[in-house]
Amino acid sequence: MLSKKSEQGNNAEEIIKMELYAVTDGEIISIEDVKDPVFSEKMMGDGFAVEPTSDSVLAPVSGRLFQVADALHAYGIITDKGIEVLVHIGLDTVTLGAKGFKSSLKVGMLIKRGEPLATVDFDYLIEQDRKLTISVVIINGCSDLYHYELNQEAHAIAGKTIALTVLKKTDR
Repeated sequence: MLSKKSEQGNNAEEIIKMELYAVTDGEIISIEDVKDPVFSEKMMGDGFAVEPTSDSVLAPVSGRLFQVADALHAYGIITDKGIEVLVHIGLDTVTLGAKGFKSSLKVGMLIKRGEPLATVDFDYLIEQDRKLTISVVIINGCSDLYHYELNQEAHAIAGKTIALTVLKKTDR
């Protein structure tokens, strides 16, 4: 996190900079290119997606888990600056009832960027006719206070490649 302050009368403006890292090896794509309108039309928020080439899904940021879906396909992380990040594995995967997913995480646990969220059997997802796209969305970032800079990368490396830079303005 990086903060910049500028004085405007008695108000100080803070800009929080947060980097979200690739959650798996693969190609980083724009959220608008996800083949599901819930994500592509930013109904849940802005972000990015990855077309995976690895079966391991890592945390894009450090924070506390506020959601671990029963189907193990979605994880919510809140950062120490209050930014809420959702990692959603695959499309239409909630109906699989956790089959094809492995995770031992629980709500309330602290997680560091690059630590495993889940392992996914993508062959099983393909057999079930599911898309593998992993969406990463800032679910509380739908305002003019947020600015997003996407790093579309054809060969992203999980936990190492910066996928999205988020700038958030706050009044202090």
